[in-house]
Amino acid sequence: MQRLRDSARRWRERYFQRNVFQPGHRVRLLYGGTDYFPLLLDEIAAAKREIYLETYLFEADDIGLRVMQACCDAALRGVSVHLQLDGFGARHFPLAWRQQLAQAGAHLLFFRPELKRFSLNRARLRRLHRKLAVFDGRVAYVGGINILRDIEASQPALAPRYDYAIRLEGPAVARVHRAVQRMWRQTAMIQLEDHRIMRKRPQAMPVPEPAGASAVKFVIRDNLNHRHDIETEYRLAIRRAQREIIIANAYFLPGYRFRQELRAAAERGVNVVLLLQGQVDHFLLHWATRAYYRRFLDAGIEIYEYTAGFMHAKVAVVDGEWATVGSSNLDPFSLLLAREANLFVRDERMALELRDDLRRKLIGGARRIEQERVSQAGLALRGLVWICFALVRFLMGVTGYGGRRYLE
Repeated sequence: MQRLRDSARRWRERYFQRNVFQPGHRVRLLYGGTDYFPLLLDEIAAAKREIYLETYLFEADDIGLRVMQACCDAALRGVSVHLQLDGFGARHFPLAWRQQLAQAGAHLLFFRPELKRFSLNRARLRRLHRKLAVFDGRVAYVGGINILRDIEASQPALAPRYDYAIRLEGPAVARVHRAVQRMWRQTAMIQLEDHRIMRKRPQAMPVPEPAGASAVKFVIRDNLNHRHDIETEYRLAIRRAQREIIIANAYFLPGYRFRQELRAAAERGVNVVLLLQGQVDHFLLHWATRAYYRRFLDAGIEIYEYTAGFMHAKVAVVDGEWATVGSSNLDPFSLLLAREANLFVRDERMALELRDDLRRKLIGGARRIEQERVSQAGLALRGLVWICFALVRFLMGVTGYGGRRYLE
């Protein structure tokens, strides 16, 4: 009986411990695939014991090929390699690559694989949208960068895809490590595909030693105990802001309370700046977002649209001392449905570095949305915006996600 009580206590401590900002971390801000992929490949090549990699998209292009081959090489030299891809985002992952990974001894799982293409089951909307990587339990990568090349093949004249990630060292790596291990075990158990993976307990890794001066908090969103954790962190930072809020988010359609926090911040004199997607990527969300432009502008919020290329960033800076980088958009998909992960950082150096880059994007790659332009929009454009907005509301109502007030 005592053993059962001790086991229950350890389980509570592990799964319900208070998540707070931890000091003692080294963080490095990475700018798009140009920074990210060389480091990722180096980490795979240097790994000695274990690799976990989660991603939504894993494209069959030159980047995907190099990452896949590096994982095969790691598995062949005895490293325990775990790749978990989303079953919808990576549904075209080549069969030949799956076989090559299996032959090398690497483990591959698909989160909620697409079994029925036209299924009306709303659970299929719950995707694995996180982009995480952990190597030997000592270093982690958290961000929004998928495994695909930065240049859009259909539009090579555009700037490389605009995105960020963070390389993390320090004690919080252990929390990232637990998150990817737990996600792996849950997926394996649900699918009942690989009993060897299910029975084998994950390898224990020591908690990394303090490595720097940054305080960080690793936060996930799921459909169990962490449904609103990422949104809550954003809203707390917005509520405490005194001077400036800059949010760069590719798909921006937040709920009622989030929008109220932004307007309240602007009304008390905080300079609130939104950098949003200017290229049409996801048609419905792209135009539905514009239904809120007038209200934001009336509140004194500045809006910019990034037009130099496709924007995939999901970052924010508050007062030049708080920052976040991660996978979570501020839209119904990310805030209500998907598995997401963000790193929140309290470090003036890193926050100002991100702020400076955001300012460069505002000046060199974006256009400011003026109130006159919104007010003078033609009937056709206004009709398109409100039709898309109404469709999003209808779809949320049909699926039952979001509650009655989300898009009010």
